[in-house]
Amino acid sequence: MTLDKRFIDQFIRVTSKAALASSYLVGKKDKIAADKAAVDSMRSELNKINFQGEIVIGEGELDEAPMLYIGERVGNKNGPMFDIAVDPLEGTNFAANNLPGALSVIAVAEKNCLLNAPETYMEKISTRINEKNVIDLDNTVKQNISNLSDYLNKNPENLTACILDRPRHKEVIEELIKLKVKLKLITDGDISGALLVTNEKYNVDIFLGIGGGPEGVIAAAALDTFNCNFQGRFLFETDEDKVRAKKMGINDLTKKYELNEIVTGDSMFCATGITTGDLVEGIKIQGNDFISETLITHKSSGLKKVIKLKQNI
Repeated sequence: MTLDKRFIDQFIRVTSKAALASSYLVGKKDKIAADKAAVDSMRSELNKINFQGEIVIGEGELDEAPMLYIGERVGNKNGPMFDIAVDPLEGTNFAANNLPGALSVIAVAEKNCLLNAPETYMEKISTRINEKNVIDLDNTVKQNISNLSDYLNKNPENLTACILDRPRHKEVIEELIKLKVKLKLITDGDISGALLVTNEKYNVDIFLGIGGGPEGVIAAAALDTFNCNFQGRFLFETDEDKVRAKKMGINDLTKKYELNEIVTGDSMFCATGITTGDLVEGIKIQGNDFISETLITHKSSGLKKVIKLKQNI
């Protein structure tokens, strides 16, 4: 069974309404309030849709998230069953400080077709190239850049790598500089960072580094439709993390996941801009209406485009 195209407009409405709710708090220096506004709106909109959804990636577990927690049921309890992964406000700091790139994001998949990701770090890599043995998490940075350079017929100095600007990436960044690769350093937002490889217009050849595991799975849902390459490997820092992962069905804690193991069936992905960034424009309010831009993908129909909508507030 595939995800019916009729759900596209409904899920765009979910993320665009959440983006609108959060937009009122842009620049107010309160990332918790901006996130809560997006969460409240997203949950309310999801519950209007004729489907049975289970949150498999959400705001955390029941004891740490009052809404959109992992395991929560959403929808009006009729219709098909879907797995739902949400990031109601990706880039909380971007929204709080009125910086580019805040998004409201949802990924939807057929039941049991989306990897349940524990709230832990993930080592990840994405590129436009979907050939085996070019880019691999098990390669060194130097090997990946050399392979990418050969495959794209570009010198390393003409390649651009996107990576989160974090102390944990100090050695990787130093290696990329040594190889003369151009850097696009991002401070937050590794869903959008991973998606910058989807189109040459973003001028990013490879996304790599360690970021959120849940964000990796959500990004994979979009990358799948773009026929891009993605690999991820969870990193567990504590015994508690390992126990939680095993409860979620992850038995091999060192497994390298290929994209087709993360998203196994049909999927949809929507990312609506809250503040204008690389992928989409932010919310604009005009009287009683608002204008949103949403990147939407739908695997079975091959849909992948940015949709601009004018809606009543």
